[in-house]
Amino acid sequence: MRVLLHYDMDHSAPGLDVVSCPEEDEARFAELLPDAEVLWHVLRPLTGADMDRAPKLRLIQKLGTGLNTIDLDAAAERGIAVANMPGRNAQAVAETTLLLMLSVLRRVVTFDARTRRGEGWPADRALVGGELKGRTVGLLGGGEIAGLLRGMLEAIGARVLFTSRRPRPDDPAWRELDELLRASDVVSVHVPLTADTRHLLDARRLALLPDGAVVVNTARGPVIDEAALVRELESGRLGGAGLDVFENEPIDPADPLLALDGTVVLPHVAWLTRETWDRYFEVAVENCRRLERGDDLLHRVR
Repeated sequence: MRVLLHYDMDHSAPGLDVVSCPEEDEARFAELLPDAEVLWHVLRPLTGADMDRAPKLRLIQKLGTGLNTIDLDAAAERGIAVANMPGRNAQAVAETTLLLMLSVLRRVVTFDARTRRGEGWPADRALVGGELKGRTVGLLGGGEIAGLLRGMLEAIGARVLFTSRRPRPDDPAWRELDELLRASDVVSVHVPLTADTRHLLDARRLALLPDGAVVVNTARGPVIDEAALVRELESGRLGGAGLDVFENEPIDPADPLLALDGTVVLPHVAWLTRETWDRYFEVAVENCRRLERGDDLLHRVR
């Protein structure tokens, strides 16, 4: 079975012919698509036109959870199965989210730059940071990542609230979205990108956050209206942002978000650990075996 890994790394598995292609190498991708029976997909958007160049394609296996980069309707029209792997990157994303929160509050990027310039001593009192203990952290989402992060935050001593599509009257930490935002010193995004969640944090909702609040996003960039976030940060009303995802990726180096001292940014790598890859490949290889046998696929979505 010919498997196309659309990422710049090598992987081998008995009985599978796995070839890799960097996401930015469009020429090689076009060259490899016609023989691909399975596509292991990461982030580069996958369109109906791509699928038309892959007449042998039987399965699009998302290496991760989010499906917004796959044209699901096009796949269904062509009889191509689609599967993902929920929860396999949850530990990595939860840990990175915590890292971003602490990095913003403790001015890690600013102090790092000052130290490298020989300006770190004495520490500038204007850059005094803050602690998570005693702060209220609002989580947008009630899935596995949010659950793991909640445990980490409560262990530190933060008060954690969360919101989700379905009310959770059994959990006193659940709040309606607007109520959660009004109470949150830190708000963290953990929802998929859908028509309903695009610009979920728009200008009106960002204005509900308390002065000095921090915004963190390790989910999908368009969940936040970035132009509205920039205005809040430039005005000084919000205390900072930790962002692993953006409305347009890769982010333009001239983007105003990158010029703000209160931001800590990563290039959509919250999920990227050796352990995550091991879990990804475990599911991806198993689904190839199931496809060969004609068995039901793990986590099939279409």
